[in-house]
Amino acid sequence: MLFVSRVKKAILLPALFLIIVSLVLSGCGQSQGSLVSGKINVVASFYPLYDFTKKIGGDHVNAINLVPTGVEPHDWSPKGRDIQNITKAEMFVYLGAGLEGWVDHTLSSLPKDSKLTVLEASKGLELLESTEDDGHDHEHKADQKDDKNKAKAQDEHHLDPHVWLSPVNAKKMAAAIKDQLIQIDAAHKSDYEANYAKFAGQLDDLNGKFKQKLSSLPKKEIVVTHQSFGYLAKEYGLKQMPIMGLSPDAEPTAQDLKDINAFIRDNNVKYIFFEELVSDKLAKTLAKDAKVDTLVLNPIEGLTEEQVKAGADYITLMESNLNNLIKALQ
Repeated sequence: MLFVSRVKKAILLPALFLIIVSLVLSGCGQSQGSLVSGKINVVASFYPLYDFTKKIGGDHVNAINLVPTGVEPHDWSPKGRDIQNITKAEMFVYLGAGLEGWVDHTLSSLPKDSKLTVLEASKGLELLESTEDDGHDHEHKADQKDDKNKAKAQDEHHLDPHVWLSPVNAKKMAAAIKDQLIQIDAAHKSDYEANYAKFAGQLDDLNGKFKQKLSSLPKKEIVVTHQSFGYLAKEYGLKQMPIMGLSPDAEPTAQDLKDINAFIRDNNVKYIFFEELVSDKLAKTLAKDAKVDTLVLNPIEGLTEEQVKAGADYITLMESNLNNLIKALQ
């Protein structure tokens, strides 16, 4: 009996372990949310669009964020469940401007009778051109199967997609989401307009704070992890020096590092800004070499688990960014 018991344990324990591991892995990397009945299902390609949609949609909308908590969207691509959510939702909102390299192929593979409403949130905004030329871009994992997609990818390679880091642009994107929701669900037009008006007021206040606080500071130069703050810099008269390019995967060259150190020295920079969803190792190494400190400047591409638990959102994270900019530029 003892031998039989040991055999059972030898069989059951590994099997139990595999079940637990499979359950854990099945929960990793999944989008945040599932389709529900009785509401307008809106799938957003990444966090800012999810946050804007949730605020404007209110009780009438079920917003789903495709990119999981703790994951930055540059190299993310949808899985089977994500494609299913997009296919069955009433609305899909994505940024465009080259951020989501997977979108064109995904949308082209939808059924021809699909009634999905698609919104490209950056459409109509004034887009900045990238200053990087490192052969690395947000489209590098796109499955481009035709000349049209390839031409579009080449054009978008030179664009900076981080438009949401300007509260002025964020307001325009929110208005586009509001208008699209009204087209889909006209019965709740007044609620969408009221929710948008409240959020737009918060964005106006945020813009006013940035203008007032930053305009009075003596310094304007910032060193950042990757080239994501061009719109913020343009809006408020700052000058960014990125360690890496548009993608946080892009590696700086020896000449880049030399130029960054010279920029820090020449402009009396006291802080190097890093991000929470990518490794801070390089930023901290550079800071140590240059004898400066580090601070967080959040590109708001996603939230950490801690930020989710704390109830953080676009507005609170931008306010934290402002506080850290004030500290660095005094």
